[in-house]
Amino acid sequence: MRTLAYLIPGTLLLGGLGLSGFLWALKSGQYEDLDGAAERILVDQEDKPER
Repeated sequence: MRTLAYLIPGTLLLGGLGLSGFLWALKSGQYEDLDGAAERILVDQEDKPER
């Protein structure tokens, strides 16, 4: 029973941190262009010289 007194607030705290991180990512536009990074890796960049 004493263990639950530590685990429940800890779980709520970690859940709140995860939720606040997700909401921050939404507000900062992290999920705006989901296909851009996937397509960017397929495009060759001519600017970088090969060694």
